[in-house]
Amino acid sequence: MAKSNGGIIGALNPTSFGKCTVTSVTASTPAFAFQPGTRLVSAAVVAGGGGAGGGNTPEGGGGGGAGGLRTCTSISVCGATSYPITVGAGGAGTNSSPGPSNDGTSSIFSTITSTGGGGGGGRTGCGGRPGGSGGGGGTASPGPGGSPTLAGSGNTPPVSPPQGNPGGTGTNLGSRGGGGGGGASVAGTNGTTSAGGPGGAGSDISPLFGPGLPNSGVYAGGGGGGTLSGPVGTGGVGGGGAASVSSIGTAGTANTGGGGGGSGGPTSNAGAAGGSGIVIVKELNKASGVWNLKSQFSAVKSGTWPNGAVNLGQNFDYLVVAGGGGGGGYLIGGGGGAGGYRTSFPGGTKLTLESVTVYPVTVGAGGAGGAGSSGPGTAGTSGTDSIFSTITSAGGGGGGVFCAPTSVKSGGSGGGGGRAVSGGAGNTPPVSPPQGSNGGAGTPDPGYGQGGGGGGASAVGGNTNPGNGPGYNGGAGGAGSANSITGSPVTYAGGGGGGAQANVYANTGGAGGSGGGGAGAKTSPVVNAVEGTVNTGGGGGAGSYNASNTPIQSGASGGSGIVIIRAPSARTFTVAPGTNTTSSTPGGCKVAIFTVSGTLTVS
Repeated sequence: MAKSNGGIIGALNPTSFGKCTVTSVTASTPAFAFQPGTRLVSAAVVAGGGGAGGGNTPEGGGGGGAGGLRTCTSISVCGATSYPITVGAGGAGTNSSPGPSNDGTSSIFSTITSTGGGGGGGRTGCGGRPGGSGGGGGTASPGPGGSPTLAGSGNTPPVSPPQGNPGGTGTNLGSRGGGGGGGASVAGTNGTTSAGGPGGAGSDISPLFGPGLPNSGVYAGGGGGGTLSGPVGTGGVGGGGAASVSSIGTAGTANTGGGGGGSGGPTSNAGAAGGSGIVIVKELNKASGVWNLKSQFSAVKSGTWPNGAVNLGQNFDYLVVAGGGGGGGYLIGGGGGAGGYRTSFPGGTKLTLESVTVYPVTVGAGGAGGAGSSGPGTAGTSGTDSIFSTITSAGGGGGGVFCAPTSVKSGGSGGGGGRAVSGGAGNTPPVSPPQGSNGGAGTPDPGYGQGGGGGGASAVGGNTNPGNGPGYNGGAGGAGSANSITGSPVTYAGGGGGGAQANVYANTGGAGGSGGGGAGAKTSPVVNAVEGTVNTGGGGGAGSYNASNTPIQSGASGGSGIVIIRAPSARTFTVAPGTNTTSSTPGGCKVAIFTVSGTLTVS
């Protein structure tokens, strides 16, 4: 029935008139009050960073993991009402005593809890602690067989999207470099025999909250790993502290959630503390559906009514491809799985973009290929996710290595199994339609072996034939999928080929799957593994070896992902940074192509 104010017919919908006010909360408060007209807010919640491990002759400590970083674009609140906010403290660094360092503490707002960063591992080979991002592994002397120390896992407890990444491992050989702490957007780097591992990079949240934020809007960088001598690990951008050789490492920057820097050197030194967290809140302007005319008139008069040019209810096509997995290294690796492939074009369910006009875009990186080191081999690293709005495509699984069932990784498409290893699962986590396929299996023992192919967007990775002889090649990478969202057909997300042991028979590495998959390596004559093609999400080709272990061939890196958005001709796209591009299809539709992470403005 008609409203008594001479207004409208229909259900009354709430409006929010927060004037887009942004507040940075740097200390816990039991009573944070919103403006009277605020009904919806966006928030970023960053926990305290983990403390770093201490060092002593001749051992280095691991860097502290960054505090968890979580964002939400729409939280319902009541205006002129107080809400408690908890800002987590950074974990204290340890002295040179054995054992891991201290975790940061959680930050909390409304229903969002971000977990404190994991403490870095200390001397005597202690592993890093799990947390929002994991702490880097410490080092020991003498190392037990040179085995690396474990890194702390990130995104613990698990949430989606992930709140952080794992730390890097420490090494017990050479200068005994400690692992870097994980960051919000990148895992910590492994320590090496000559240097400490850098901390993982944090994330820039300014696309969601605008310019002028503390620390330029970049938060949750991991701390660097310490070392006996030589280069120390640098802190990750976003407040991560650098390590030190002869003194206490650098503390994580206050109110960034950065991990502390590790220590090492010829004397006894403590690891540094992690930085405290922060909570950032943006009070939104929003009016959609049916509203009271009196409220609308009052909002217009006060200048808080949203601009009518804001996009409301517009449908967009998308293609979101994640980074491909790296191929497994020596000993007869499996190909990297393709990055997850998700699209609405043609004929799928489009995205409906509501009132926010600036959208963050994440383009996933390709995973590193497994190193060509002697021993049981090094598996390929999984690619990282690509994200636009509510669509997340999972990074491709890293390829496995010889006789190591846990080495092969699941992902958007699964990595191929090394010799005597089954392939990893695709479409992980599961979505509908599926974002990828399983990896192929490697040749069973005994005898000479080949690695399985990584899965692709439209086909599973190739299995290898059991037995030996000419023609027993590495498994082919699974085929990708063609898409014409830009107006021309391009194939994406092909799996990487498996490696081949060819010193006895003239076998070849598996072919890369169509859509940027790299071919696998072979020996005698040497053919190195091929990287996945950039901005296709193709999996990397796998490494191999010959009977004398010379040369030892590494797996190749996966290709980075891509994000493409398409809208009717009436819309205008603006992209940042400038390496991303916009264009129009022959039919006049607007297309935005993201080859690196950035922002999309729609008008």
